[in-house]
Amino acid sequence: MAMSNPSEKPVAASLERPAVARVDVASMLRGHGARARAGQPEPVARIEKRLRRAVGQAVTEFNMVDPGDHVMVCLSGGKDSYAMLDLLLHLQRVAPIDFTLVAVNLDQKQPGFPAEILPDYLTRLGVEHRIVEEDTYSIVREHIPEGQTTCGLCSRLRRGILYRVAEEVGATRIALGHHADDRLETLLLNLFHGGSIKSMPPKLHADDGRNTVIRPLTHCRERDLVAYAAHQRYPIIPCDLCGSQPNLQRQAMKTLISGWERDDPSRIASMLTAIGHVVPSHLADKRLFDFDANRRVAADS
Repeated sequence: MAMSNPSEKPVAASLERPAVARVDVASMLRGHGARARAGQPEPVARIEKRLRRAVGQAVTEFNMVDPGDHVMVCLSGGKDSYAMLDLLLHLQRVAPIDFTLVAVNLDQKQPGFPAEILPDYLTRLGVEHRIVEEDTYSIVREHIPEGQTTCGLCSRLRRGILYRVAEEVGATRIALGHHADDRLETLLLNLFHGGSIKSMPPKLHADDGRNTVIRPLTHCRERDLVAYAAHQRYPIIPCDLCGSQPNLQRQAMKTLISGWERDDPSRIASMLTAIGHVVPSHLADKRLFDFDANRRVAADS
């Protein structure tokens, strides 16, 4: 494992700025639909402002970061994690609390992985970072037949390693780069194929009782992240180095959402709002609602 502690670290948070104001997330997600449908490029400054506001809203709404937290930013080399790091660095500069960041990348020893890209990028950026080398690629190849999707086993192995590294670096939060579209795709996957209504929570207390996972991009749309990453010219590392088949079910959900958005952009904003507005009395889960007593089931029941 390699550890870097450059002398020039990101600027600490200041108490001079007010707390991030709450915003109307649905309105924020709908705001650029008309321009996109008209085929007009949106100014990058406006996209950046929307992303920063969305991250600030998520961090505030779900209390993702407390004073003194040490946030481990999981950096894969994809557009989402690069943008998440940038947006958290900005939040660190303007937030009314002090917190620190450390970027962590897991080198899974995939053939052709450009191991020098992320250390070079993070060193130039002046961000404390750690590169963890674990040959999960060989383990996955040993257990998953050729041509099948390896994402499930790969993600479980990666999660276990990241939880361990979080303890080693003293992290109190683990930041993952899942965005609003990921949340909707996961919701639909579970609804259509998993027999459950669940998505990716903005904040998750891990089963081990020691790690807290946060998703600062939970209100950010993927198309904004694509445009922002293109403008920033991040050194993107492709996610297909493992040679695995793509997750066809997730791709089908992405296509479905894309079609809905073309027909009626407000539909996606409504779905994202619905994830945070669950009414147990109008579903059928007796673990959440006592239909005889006509009341919600207590959390400790």
